[in-house]
Amino acid sequence: MSTDQIALGLQIVPTMGSAELIDTIVVAEELGYSYCMVADEGLMLDVYAVLGAAARITSTIRLGAVTNPYTRHPAATAAALATVDEMSGGRAFVTLVAGGTMVLHPMGLQRSAPLALMADTITALRLLWRGEPVTWQGRRLSLEGAQLTTGTHSIPIWVAARGERMLELAGTHADGLMLMVKSDLGDAFGIAEQARQAAGTQAGDGRGGAPLMRAYLDRLAYRPEMIEEAKHLYGYAIMDSPPRILRNLGLDDDEIAGLKHAFAQGGPEAVGQLVTDELVASYQIAGTPAECRDQLEHLIGAHRLDAFFVNIISPGLPANRDLLTEVKAIAAEALR
Repeated sequence: MSTDQIALGLQIVPTMGSAELIDTIVVAEELGYSYCMVADEGLMLDVYAVLGAAARITSTIRLGAVTNPYTRHPAATAAALATVDEMSGGRAFVTLVAGGTMVLHPMGLQRSAPLALMADTITALRLLWRGEPVTWQGRRLSLEGAQLTTGTHSIPIWVAARGERMLELAGTHADGLMLMVKSDLGDAFGIAEQARQAAGTQAGDGRGGAPLMRAYLDRLAYRPEMIEEAKHLYGYAIMDSPPRILRNLGLDDDEIAGLKHAFAQGGPEAVGQLVTDELVASYQIAGTPAECRDQLEHLIGAHRLDAFFVNIISPGLPANRDLLTEVKAIAAEALR
């Protein structure tokens, strides 16, 4: 396997200051990472402000937001991404999510009609990026003579999905699919690809016959302290997961109920006390560096991955520089 068969990327949850976040993007570009996406967490750093700043001091890395159609109107998202695209010389992309509990709840927002709203959002973005006036009525959104001032843009749209119907929507409407659960990759990609083929959209809605981009996001746990950290994040993994994912994690009904009860009573710390190394390994790549390399090599081949993203969730530029360097080394070994 050669190194040109998969791209490396990172997702940054903006828990650090803006200067550190931008410095992390610069480090990733220097290390040869191809993609960086910043999570639009609502009440953390503004995703488009930091992406715009990063666009001015980088030259190759693609810059994207992980955002949703609830906390920002999709037309505002279209304009923001077009701005990043203009500032970066055409390096913008976007990953859409249907909105999670931790982002929507503080704003008092309900996750209503996610499928219809996601489909409308994708359509609205593409219409607006043509640069022409748009009057359009979707199922949940409408545009009345809306026109971007930045001209035309060709910005890839990825979807991060878990539920079967959202996976089907990603297969039929999106340019790429981002997945986050190791043991569910086969089933999830299969659902999306089957929907894509059934709808006759292998040409990606007419975009040059491009196949669905396959991306996998993982934290990686190749040191004991990383595995312990993963145990405390496990509760968030099951909060919004559909039954298919929970089954693929190897959990039975009693274990699921126990973990959810623990989360309700004591949050991630309480869940972490119940999570074993085996449960962590079913959710993400975990083990020794050599074991992580072997797992990544298997996943790349078995699921035809186009991109592998590492998740940056904590502040600390030296530690994150080390993480990015070590992940790149593990990936390079896996691709030999």
